[in-house]
Amino acid sequence: MTRLASLPAAWQPQAAEFRCLHCGTLITGNPRISGVLHRNHCPLCLWSRHMDLHRPGDRLAACRSLMSPVGLTLKLSRKKYNPFTQGELMLVHRCIDCGKISINRIAADDDPQHILNVLHQFPHPDPVAHQQLTQPDIQILGSAEQVLVQARLFGSRA
Repeated sequence: MTRLASLPAAWQPQAAEFRCLHCGTLITGNPRISGVLHRNHCPLCLWSRHMDLHRPGDRLAACRSLMSPVGLTLKLSRKKYNPFTQGELMLVHRCIDCGKISINRIAADDDPQHILNVLHQFPHPDPVAHQQLTQPDIQILGSAEQVLVQARLFGSRA
């Protein structure tokens, strides 16, 4: 048995490469590199493509348009007494055609400086985006949470 054959099926090398429709970078879908199973955003510019309809990885969306990174949030914990600041840092994307909002895991190979740029670039979303982003499971982080975001990206304590 080879070393690759001993890996779980989800971590087997994938031929799924794609070119970012925003910046043109060739991106690997291999989860051993990105650390995520369903890669649909560019690790450099962080733009995504509207691929999933009901759940991550289903690839059922008909839209297939570009999704702009519009903010950062923390994945809320299901634990009753867990404070908001304990969640996993996530990217928030908004489809430029249909307006759908999606929350995506930050991948291991995502550019941390671009992630910080998203934090500062979208402190006040436009009114339509603001209405869509005020969902119970999304709390957009602002510059007040910069220390927290840096702690998640670089491993320092918040």
